[in-house]
Amino acid sequence: MKKILLVIIGVLFLSISIFFSILYLNLFTFGYNTQKYVYFISSRIECLIGIVGVLLIILGLKKKG
Repeated sequence: MKKILLVIIGVLFLSISIFFSILYLNLFTFGYNTQKYVYFISSRIECLIGIVGVLLIILGLKKKG
């Protein structure tokens, strides 16, 4: 049950992160280049939570031994 919960929370975090990353693609219309976009994304907590989501999914799918 604990592993299923970790995977579900991880998928939720990853989905939120991908959603905001796609949402922030609109910054290119305001003159941002790729370097500024990556810097902006790496400074936003809602986009960095995707890393936590991936780690939670890996922990949830890891076999016990």
